[in-house]
Order: sequence, then structure tokens, then C-alpha cells
Amino acid sequence: MGKRIFKIIGIRKVMKHLFFSFLMLAVSVLSAQQNTNQSKFKQLGTELPTPNTYRTASGAPGHEYYQQQADYVISITLDDQNQKITGEEVITYTNNAPDELTYLWIQLDQNVRAPNSMSSKIAKGDMPSRMSTGSLERMLYEFPGGFNIEKVTTTGNADLPYVINETMMRVDLPQPLKTGQKFSFKIKYWYNINDRNKIGGRSGYEYFPEEDNYLYTIAQFFPRMAVYTDYEGWQHKQFLGSGEFTLPFGNYEVRITVPADHIVAATGELQNASSILTSEQRKRYSDARKSLQTPVFIVTPEEALAAEKNKATTQKTWIFKAQNVRDFAFASSRKFIWDAMGVQLGGKTVMAESFYPKEGNPLWEQYSTRVVAHTLNVYSKHTIDYPYPRAISVHTDRIGMEYPMICFNGGRPEADGTYSEGTKYGMIGVIIHEVGHNFFPMIINSDERQWTWMDEGLNTFVQFLTEQEWDTEYPARRGPAHKIVDYMKGDKSKMMPIMTNSESLLQFGNNAYAKPATALNILRETVLGRELFDYAFKEYCRRWAFKHPTPSDFFRTMEDASGTDLDWFWRGWFYTTDHVDIALTDVRWFTLDDQSPAARKEYEKRQAQTDARGITYQRNAGNTTIISEDSTMRDFYNKMDKYAVQPWEARDYERFYNGLSDAEKALLKSKKEFYELHFENKGGLVMPVILEVTFVDGTTEVIRLPAEVWLRSEDAFTKVFIFDKVVDRIELDPFLEIADTDRNNNYWPQQKEPTRFELYKQREWNRGQNTMQRARE
Repeated sequence: MGKRIFKIIGIRKVMKHLFFSFLMLAVSVLSAQQNTNQSKFKQLGTELPTPNTYRTASGAPGHEYYQQQADYVISITLDDQNQKITGEEVITYTNNAPDELTYLWIQLDQNVRAPNSMSSKIAKGDMPSRMSTGSLERMLYEFPGGFNIEKVTTTGNADLPYVINETMMRVDLPQPLKTGQKFSFKIKYWYNINDRNKIGGRSGYEYFPEEDNYLYTIAQFFPRMAVYTDYEGWQHKQFLGSGEFTLPFGNYEVRITVPADHIVAATGELQNASSILTSEQRKRYSDARKSLQTPVFIVTPEEALAAEKNKATTQKTWIFKAQNVRDFAFASSRKFIWDAMGVQLGGKTVMAESFYPKEGNPLWEQYSTRVVAHTLNVYSKHTIDYPYPRAISVHTDRIGMEYPMICFNGGRPEADGTYSEGTKYGMIGVIIHEVGHNFFPMIINSDERQWTWMDEGLNTFVQFLTEQEWDTEYPARRGPAHKIVDYMKGDKSKMMPIMTNSESLLQFGNNAYAKPATALNILRETVLGRELFDYAFKEYCRRWAFKHPTPSDFFRTMEDASGTDLDWFWRGWFYTTDHVDIALTDVRWFTLDDQSPAARKEYEKRQAQTDARGITYQRNAGNTTIISEDSTMRDFYNKMDKYAVQPWEARDYERFYNGLSDAEKALLKSKKEFYELHFENKGGLVMPVILEVTFVDGTTEVIRLPAEVWLRSEDAFTKVFIFDKVVDRIELDPFLEIADTDRNNNYWPQQKEPTRFELYKQREWNRGQNTMQRARE
């Protein structure tokens, strides 16, 4: 854009002219504001539930907040010959609600694999014209899954009526359960364990045919109480596969009978170590507790290798207890190597532990337990101190799944012990993510069946922070704003707002993991800043630890603790599929005319030089004209140097200048540069406007405008910036922090960016290569 000069006669006239111009502008803006759609900044009052005595308007639990409790005593046997679990449990349910209950709802999540289950009936797919034998075998494979409920009785063995509805079971009570009362009952059951390589699943077994051994990662292995809350009543939405689990807190005592040569990792603390572990193993565990830098082997690689070669014909029972947990899971195998180290948190020692077969090495021995310890430290810093006595990472072939104190993680090297960079970072990332789930939702216990983002999104966000504290060059997939751009600018018909029920989500990973994690990172880095965000986020975690938060509790707490109205942010990022595309569509440059003859003459000279570039003037250059041939036609004006300052002009200016006030003189001498910038919101999602201005002398200035700059002008606005120096270029979103989907309209003067997709794909391809193996070759 060209430079424009204010052509004015006198500074007083200029001021009067500007006053009336600004007045007219204000009138026109006010008129436009009255007709502008203000929905993007509309408060969320109608979308959020009304505050009450259970949940306050500040986002904190109310003075009448309550939650139920479910305590378990469970005895199970793992049949290593037939891959089957048989069990019996006693559930003691405490009704802390102000409501009288006449029945209880139990989750039967294994029924998702039952023949003719709802999940199998609603599964979609097509039949390709060509199929591999393996694909056809998987299609024809029928797994006899699901819980087999043998009986439901009182603790006195009186039968209780029950009805099974797919993955839920209603147990009718002998008499209503009043507030403050407890009821204990028993369930006897069994089910077949699934082969994850054949039908997948969050738990199951992996078979090692070379040595005829199994590695079991077992979860959802017992009928579990459903949650009863003030906002939902019974949460008995069917488990269809995507929406995970929401559960009440309680205390567990679990007896797990397995082959005598198996090593068991589980939620809770081992109660009978003296009869299960050797004296040497117990000593190693005690040494590991004191080792705060290096993991110590409890079961060595050599001991695990020896155990693989023979199968015990006897059994042992491992007994675990866990306090105030919402679930229980375990892993069992004779293949396990076991190492551990201590982590100092909140004045106590927490054990970071790993269980893995030899197939996990060398990666797992080098990294797993250290990554667990690192995760506990970073998450505790951003949330609350980790409250449980241990955190366990168990290696499987490819699964990643979380439970209190224990998680199952993939990341397997090649058989020769080499691995790609992608495998290494994939393993570190999944361990951080799954260990992090101890905080979301195992402690900050959101409803996963309804809102996947509240556990996956929040956890992925803190995972990103943890990865960056592991390595500043960590190749994070989710969290940085620019990583979400391709999704955000995609086909809106294939998207759903984040605030959508888990089973209705499209593009599950982007919606429930990446988008909320990115939104929170933007909220931390750009909207609130780290200090305000970190305080508010930690306050949310403190308020809702060991409780059942909802989205409104999170939204309200973040606003309450940060002192910032964020309704526009939640509305845009969580309730719509809008994207960010802010365009810098026009820049007009003005400079202040100091009215000096020299400045005016210089301007006129530049204008004449501009005119002379015109094609007609160029082609006429050197032509014979009347003026050039006939000197009598040239008068005073033809002979005068029109670009030189004449004496009378200098005298006139001196009189004019001497008549100005000191303030007017200072204004004329200020040499200010005025830039009028026009912005358009092409994507619909309002965001802060960040500019990097580079001046002709090479210096830069960063300007940050809050999202409220779009108030009453949500589609476009114009703003004037005043500088002491001439601007060379302007860049919008210079630090890639608002997920702007089109950077080609972010520059003045305009410039184009190369497509990042090609380079990104190339980088990912390189990371997937097993460079270690190639180097050995």
C-alpha cells in the first residue's frame, strides 16, 4: 500500500476536522453495533445447568454435594489353561443421596462382547470384492464373550431379583435403601478372556506361541456399580465401545488366584508379600523404595527368562487392598520382568513400577519406570500431589489403557532389539498418557460415558506439558495450536462439537483428544497466560479431586479462579465446529504533514516522479512541444523551480509556526506513523489478535489484542496503530498460537506460505524408519 499524506492548511483546522470525523465514525460504529450479531459473546447461562446446593455458580461443590460409595471384596481365579475368569464378589453400597433407592444398577461391560450384543448389531461395514484369508477369518470368528451371572444374592444367600439389559443389570432391593443406609449383596459369575489380537479390546490376553505362554492384562473383570449423581440420577447409558466408564469411589480387597509362577501387578498394595515373594525380592523392593534416581529389579530379566521355560502346576493367591479408588485392574504372567524406584511427592514415597516381558527390552528397561516417575512429578505440579502408593506401567503388544495405579502400554522393539524413533516416542507418549489418567479421570472423576473430552482432552493437555519437560524437542502430536489446523479447516459435515455424547462423536481422536488439548494450551499460552491459567486449573483439580465434576464445573471454576469471562471461549471451541481464520485484509498508511514547505515540495516532487512512470509520459518523453520550441510561451511559472522552497514560503511558514502552541508544535514534530489495519473473521471462531510488526530498521514489536476486540463487530473490525518508525511488514499470528487455518492472509505486504503437509508427512515417514536397525546393517 502507498503512503498517504494528510493535506491540511493549519493544525487547528486539522484538529477540528479530525474531531468531526471521529464523531461521525462513532455514530456509524454505534449504528453498526446495534445491528451486529453478538451471539459469539453471549453468556453460557442457557447452556449450563442452573447452580444449586450441590454445584455452585463458582464451579465448586455445593454445601449439599454428595456422592455414593461402593466397596468390594472380590475373589477370582485366572484359568491359564482355558483363558477364563471365575469370580465372586461382595458389594457394599452406601446411599449418601437424599433420595430413597428401590433398585441398584450394575455395569456388565464384558457383555459388549456377548453374541448378538447391541454393539455387534449396530456395527457397520462393507464387503470388499477381495479379502485376505486373515480378514475373512476375523469376520467369521465368533467369540463366546460376556458375563455369565450364576447368581445374585444377599450376604445371607437369599436370592435377589435382577434383570439384565445388555451391558446393564438392575438389582431389585428387598426394601428401599434410605439416605445413609448401606446394603451388601453377592454376585457369582464367570467369563471368557478375549484374545486382543483377534477381536481387540481394552483388556484381554496376548499369546506367545513360540513358548506357549500368555500375558494377561485384565480389566472390567467384575460387575461394577453404576454411578448415581445429583445431575444424572443413574448413569446407565449402554456401553457400546467408545464411551468409557464412570464409577463411584470405594475400598477394595481383591484375591487373585493365578499359576504359582506368575507375577501379578495390580491396583492397590500387596498384602501377603511374605508368602508370595521371596525374601530377596522383598529386599529388592525395599531397596527400590530408597532408590530415587535408578530403577531396581524386583524380578530380574534372568529370573523371568527362567520362569518362561516351565509351567507351574500349583497356584498362588495374591491379595491386594486399595483405598478410595474407582476401579481395579491387574496383569499376570510368568514372563514379567519387574523393576521399580521411589518418587518423593507430598512428603511421602510413591513407587513407580514397570512389568514387562523380555520382548519389551531394551526400551522398557531403559525408559518405562523413569517415564512413570517423571509423569507423577509433572502431573502433581499441575494438579494435586499423587495420592496413591504406587503407579504401574505394564507392557503389552499395542494397547494403551488406564486404571487406578496401573495401566497397560504398547511400544515394542523389533525382535533384534532395535526400534524406530517413532516407536520410542510412541512408547514414552503412551506411558505418560496412561499414567496421567490416574489424575483424569481416576481421581478427578468425570463421567466418561457422557463426556470423553473431560478425561481424554484434559489428560492429553497435561501429557503435552509433561512431554515438553521430558524433552523440549519432543515430537508432540497433540497440543501445539498449529497441529490442529488440518482438522479444524476440514469438512464440517464430518465434525461434531466437543460437547457431544461420546457415542455420537465423529473423528474421535481429533474431537476428544486433540481439539480440547489444543484449546487448553491456547487458553494457557495466549488467552489467560500461564500464571492465571495454572492457578485456575490447579484449583479445579483441588476442588474436584475424588469427586464427580461436570463440564459446567470445569468452565465455571476456570472463570472463577482466573477472574476472566471465558464464555466466548467455551462457546466457540466446545459448542461449535467453527475454525480460526483471521485475515489481515487491508493496511492503509498515513503520516502526519508538519505543513513545512520543504515537506510539501518533497511530496509534490515524489508525486511528479510517480506520474512520470505512466506509459504515456514515457512514450512522449523527448517529443517536441510548444513550450520547448517557443520561449515566448514560457512565463514565470515555467521558469521557476517548483520544487524549491521560495523565500516567501519560508517566511509564511515561520509566521504560522510561531503562532502555534507548544502542544501543537510538539504534535507537528512527533513524526508519528499511522497504520489503519482491517481484520476479518473468516472462520467464525473469535480469538485474540496477535501481531508482529517489523520496522524498516529491523526492530520488531509484538502487539496482543484480547478476543474482546471483536465485541460488537464479530465479522470484521478496523483499528489504527501509531508508531514512531516506518513499518516494513506485519504478520498476524507470528508464533502459531491460535490455530489459524489460512496463513496466506496473515501478512502485509502479502506473501504466500509453502504447504506444510508435504514436509510434515516426510518427517513422520523418517521417524517411522528403524534407523537403529539400518545402522547395524
